[in-house]
Amino acid sequence: MAHLRKMLGSADSPYILSLMRLIETQSKNTLVKWCLTYCEEDILPIFEKYCPSNSGPRRALNSAKLWLGGKVKLAEVKDIILNECHTAARRLNSLPAAQAAARACGQAASVIHAPTHSLGMAFYGSAAIAYDRVGTNLTAQEYDLIASQECAKMEEALRKIAVYNETNPAKVNWYC
Repeated sequence: MAHLRKMLGSADSPYILSLMRLIETQSKNTLVKWCLTYCEEDILPIFEKYCPSNSGPRRALNSAKLWLGGKVKLAEVKDIILNECHTAARRLNSLPAAQAAARACGQAASVIHAPTHSLGMAFYGSAAIAYDRVGTNLTAQEYDLIASQECAKMEEALRKIAVYNETNPAKVNWYC
């Protein structure tokens, strides 16, 4: 096995570039809804399979939903993301699928702060799904294929809720 990557994909991958172009057309609220829904349905179950008693990633997603509904302040959500979700991830080096899933959930919840975190959800989420599905002994090319397939699913999920001709797209500065 080659060096295990914490994230799958790269900023110059065609499937990531396609996802980035779509992200740029949507409002921050649409991006938050997409990331939270995708993580809850496809990524959080991976984390909870390996760490059923750790509620940090679920609390991060739930608190971001509360922020979206205007019920909590950004600072409260950031505290949960940093001190519960990301802390859980740092402690899971021996469980790569769970670690990547926790990071993906943290990135998804962080979209309330900066839309660029949605790409982190794609990178970490792809890793979580791949490592859960096939383990950690494949080649980089095999993982890249899985990442491209998963990112295509993520893009399709965003397209389903995308607002055509969005009048208030998020201001996204990609630093990658």
